Amino acid sequence: MVARYRAEQVGSFLRPPELLDARAAHARGEIPLDALREVEDRAILDVIELQRQVGVDVYSDGELRRGSFLSDLADAVQGFVPDTVEMDWHGPGGAPEASAAQVVGAPLRLTRRLAAHEAPFLQKHAPGPFKMTLPSPTLFTDVSYKPGLSDRFYPTRSHLLEAIVPIVRNEARALATEGVRYIQIDAPRYLYYVDPRLRERLRASGVDPDVALDEAVDADNRTLEDVKAVARAPEEVTLALHLCRGNSRSRWFAEGGYDAIAERLFGSLQVDALLLEYDSDRAGGFEPLRFVPRGKTVVLGLVTTKDPRLESSEELKRRIGEASKYVPLENLALSPQCGFASVAAGNLLTPDDQRRKLELVVETARQVWG
Repeated sequence: MVARYRAEQVGSFLRPPELLDARAAHARGEIPLDALREVEDRAILDVIELQRQVGVDVYSDGELRRGSFLSDLADAVQGFVPDTVEMDWHGPGGAPEASAAQVVGAPLRLTRRLAAHEAPFLQKHAPGPFKMTLPSPTLFTDVSYKPGLSDRFYPTRSHLLEAIVPIVRNEARALATEGVRYIQIDAPRYLYYVDPRLRERLRASGVDPDVALDEAVDADNRTLEDVKAVARAPEEVTLALHLCRGNSRSRWFAEGGYDAIAERLFGSLQVDALLLEYDSDRAGGFEPLRFVPRGKTVVLGLVTTKDPRLESSEELKRRIGEASKYVPLENLALSPQCGFASVAAGNLLTPDDQRRKLELVVETARQVWG
């Protein structure tokens, strides 16, 4: 039977200054990779200990070996080149800006496994079940496809998607084969399809949002196809997908409830758990949860990682009760709305803020589910 983790976390944790300094030094050629790995190891052991003390139900390495939540793919695949992509950020200091990105500038060729250097350390040191996160292939059709460059090698975004799906699928299968029991696909691009402003931008670029949504669901389903079949104990493997509206230095890029996509998305994705952002009015109400198939877990991201404000346990329990009108309480769980550091610079919180929010998740989950 698939495990249900009541007190969850999304994956990324704030990087300590020593790690940021070491990564910068390595990028400048001042320290070798082995030295960087030693700093990463120490930082990951600290974040594992934090999670143990707080009492979360499933562990993460904090994505501390990555520059961002999706950089594991570009780091492992030849064919990406540094560039920028225009992002219209909202929130603290939010404004249109040219955000650093890795864009496709050559045929893609896998040079190493995405997470082979991450999972073994967690297998050795995590005191309980742990998750490995992988980026959805659908992310790269937007942030990494540059007309005039990428189309020399992949005529359309769909062609690029077809090239990336097997890369992520093979990594997910390898992790399952090695005994990883929780594999999470991170796919914030789905929330483009709920924001009227972003839907219009897609249309202006020649993309039909509804067609793109169907293509994305199909791609993520194919990414997770047969992953359980290769696992040592298929019934113990949790496949999950996380959705958010953008998370960079406490900023976001999309707004809008799940209503426009819920029926097609929730009903079609072949996952055991959906981790859904619900920390602000930007996410809309719980009514779209009525489209979640019975038996699937919904992890309610009710605790914000965007700012230090600490929600009350009573407020969280009230909102969990509201959600249970649409999904049975036994099929719900609780988490922060996103990671604390989807990019290495992290959100505008302190380590103490991070700890208090995780403690709140665990405390509330124990009160609700025991």
